Amino acid sequence: MTIEAVVFDAYGTLYDIQSVASAADRAFPGYGEMITQVWRIKQLEYTWLRSLMRRYEDFSVITRESLAYTLRSLGLKYDAGVFERIMDKHVHLDLYPDARQTLTDLKQYKLAILSNGSSGMLNTLVRNTGLDAILDATISIDSKRIFKPSPEAYSLIKDRLGITPAQVMFVSSNPWDVIGAKSVGLNTIWIERVSPEAMAEACQNSELVLPLTMFKALRTQMDELGLAPDYRVHGLSALAEILSSVPA
Repeated sequence: MTIEAVVFDAYGTLYDIQSVASAADRAFPGYGEMITQVWRIKQLEYTWLRSLMRRYEDFSVITRESLAYTLRSLGLKYDAGVFERIMDKHVHLDLYPDARQTLTDLKQYKLAILSNGSSGMLNTLVRNTGLDAILDATISIDSKRIFKPSPEAYSLIKDRLGITPAQVMFVSSNPWDVIGAKSVGLNTIWIERVSPEAMAEACQNSELVLPLTMFKALRTQMDELGLAPDYRVHGLSALAEILSSVPA
């Protein structure tokens, strides 16, 4: 196996999706964490439902729809200005602390993002955080009009970079995304940011299962889908060591 490209998921992998909680909490004090968790769960759910129904809308539309659902379901009243201020955080997400240095350390490879994000919001996010100067490609699934983990979405890597799945190392913190990539022959690294042991401890140390704990149980633990990642690490900074052991 010779690795020529390292392709990253964006949301939750390079970018901390939980950083939207700051904007949500400014708009609705005390609700930031709850809004963030429900919003993300519905955002993902809508990508899968729309893919199954073949009723595609791009990720910016889905992000708006899932935020509207979240605020309505929590009984929170808002005006257009408040809604747009929360939405704006999606193009100003925080990078994980080790993201920029990791990409810099891997410059001997072709570097790309493959994301469910719409072209407009994804390119704006990458530009706002300066990653456009590091990445060789920012790939949105827009042209396929179907979301990951559909095999059609991952085929965009070969279309854009001109290399086979066996030459790609795909990196994601989303378990369903890693399994989707693995199912089409990509080499995979899973960023396991929350271990099962940490989950068990969080539940034992609280009389209530907090929203963030529930979210981590639903969205950060490896799924039972009959496949497993090739590598599992706890942060992006571990990638260079793994890739150094694989021919480039």
